[in-house]
Formats: sequence, C-alpha cells, structure tokens
Amino acid sequence: MSLSDVNWDTFIPNKLIPALQETLFMVSMTMLIAGLIGLVLGALLYTTRQGNILANRPINIVLNFLVNVVRPIPFIILLAALGPVTSAVVGTRLGTNAAIFAMCVGAVFAIARIVEQNMVSIDPGVVEAARAMGASKSRILFNVMIPEALGPLILGYTFLVIGVVDMSAMAGYIGGGGLGKLALVDGYQRFNDMITWTVVAVIIVLVQLVQLIGNLLARKVMRR
Repeated sequence: MSLSDVNWDTFIPNKLIPALQETLFMVSMTMLIAGLIGLVLGALLYTTRQGNILANRPINIVLNFLVNVVRPIPFIILLAALGPVTSAVVGTRLGTNAAIFAMCVGAVFAIARIVEQNMVSIDPGVVEAARAMGASKSRILFNVMIPEALGPLILGYTFLVIGVVDMSAMAGYIGGGGLGKLALVDGYQRFNDMITWTVVAVIIVLVQLVQLIGNLLARKVMRR
C-alpha cells in the first residue's frame, strides 16, 4: 500500500483527528476517575500497613488481595470478563463509555500499587516528626506523605498514562473508538498498512509528549 492509496486530504480531518480526539477523551476521563480512586486506594494500602497511621491488618489484606487479583489480568481479557458488569453499569458492552469503564477498572488497581510503592520510599522520620508535633492523621497524609512522594508519583502517573493509551488502543476491539479502532478497522481489516503505520506514528508522538511533560513536572517538583 503506497502513500498515494490514501486520500490524506479527507483521511486526516475526517478520521485521524476525530480518532485522536476520542483517544484523548478516553485517556483523560480514565486518568481523572481512576487517578483519584487509585490514589485513595494506594494511600490506604500504605497507611493501613502495620505500624502506619491507619494500621488495620484486615483492611490491608483485603485491599492487597483485590489489587493482586485484578492487576495481573491482561486488559484484553479484562474487557471480555467485565462485559456483564459493564453492561449493568453503562448500559452497553460496546462503545466509548463501555471502554472508559473497563479502562478505569484496569487502571485503578495499577495506580493503587504504584502509589503504594512510591509512598513506601517516604522517610519514616518525616512522618514521626509530624506525629510528634501533634498533626492529625489526615494532615500527615495530605500535608506530609503525598507531598513527600509527589515527584515519584508524577513519574508513576506518567508511566500509567502511557499504559492507558495502550488500553485505549485495545478498546478498539469493543468499538471503543479512537486510534485503536481506526488502526483495527481502517488499517488492519482493510489491509491498509499506511493507515496502520500512521496511527502507530501518532501514538508514538503522543507517548513521547506525555513522557516529556511528566519528566519536566517531576524534575520541577523534586528540585523544590
């Protein structure tokens, strides 16, 4: 398939740009929802550990079990497994909203584990100092722990944005829209390699931009 076999004047504005917008929408919504839930879940994973500010062994065991069960499931299989739940929550198993729901479920547990792992690196002396000064548990969490881990957290979230972009591409299998559907339907299924590789190039550029922005933000935070 040559460059001349694709009508770029119509393909770019009518298909490529709308597909990119759909991907950005799915990724943004997923990171907004899963990012917040995952942050809370990850903070609970860390703070409910033995000896920590919210130490609670039963809750910690349950949370760890949930994360360990869901996180290793390949996303394409999770998409299929979540079908009945997605249908009950969203009203359908197909389309952008169904894809966003499945992406949120997949991303929440990955984010939670990364948040927990980054908070583990916090200097215990800083937390003990806050405790000695009489700071409440909520103030220790929001004013000490999260700010102390902010730089690594930004890098962790950057890594997960890239993973969510990958999820959005696989969501094309359930008609999720975006670049994944474009590459699958207009590229692979129609044997149009130029479209497939154009989508690959756009995803590479998108990922590089996300990584660059994440690195810059993390470097700025860690220099404070």
